[in-house]
Amino acid sequence: MIKEYEKRIVSSLFLIPITIFFIIQGSVLFIFFLIILFLATSYEWIKMIKKNNFFKVFGIIFLFFSFYSAFYLRDYYGINTFLFILIVCVFTDLGGYIFGKTFKGPKLTKISPNKTYAGVIGGLLFSLTAGLIFVKYFWNTEAFKIDFVILIILLISFISQTGDLIISYFKRKAKLKDTGKILPGHGGLLDRIDGLIFVLPAIYILQ
Repeated sequence: MIKEYEKRIVSSLFLIPITIFFIIQGSVLFIFFLIILFLATSYEWIKMIKKNNFFKVFGIIFLFFSFYSAFYLRDYYGINTFLFILIVCVFTDLGGYIFGKTFKGPKLTKISPNKTYAGVIGGLLFSLTAGLIFVKYFWNTEAFKIDFVILIILLISFISQTGDLIISYFKRKAKLKDTGKILPGHGGLLDRIDGLIFVLPAIYILQ
């Protein structure tokens, strides 16, 4: 666990500054970043699905819509909103990982044997804490009612965890532990952003 955790930290220290750089830059650089992510995740998806052409095509279309949603939300609502969404998703994943490894307990589903109820609670608690701190210091809190903010954070966290389970389902069907090996400690890019790719189009549709 320690070695795996160390790999995650090193990968995150490398990925986070790069991601934030492209988000802040926006415009052409952000589009370039999204195209790279789209191509890499599409490759992982095709490699994972293999023989089912319907799911191959549907998955690629979904990924395209997801990354288009990322561009739209960043461009239309600005940096703070996009970072808020990203932070809630990241801390959902972090809370789920820490609580799941620390407290263990009953398994959530056979789809993903490593997922536990403790992990779900940890994901909600971490995302709620991080989201509220971000709103307090980086947004005009008078423009948002606290109960509305809490509802949005919990909704994002729930969708993120659901997305994680959906990708886990396809990995299980393909008998794979990870979608790839590009990110030490994380696996593939899809493993890292499996929740985010479901959150972004959901917010685009619900806005």
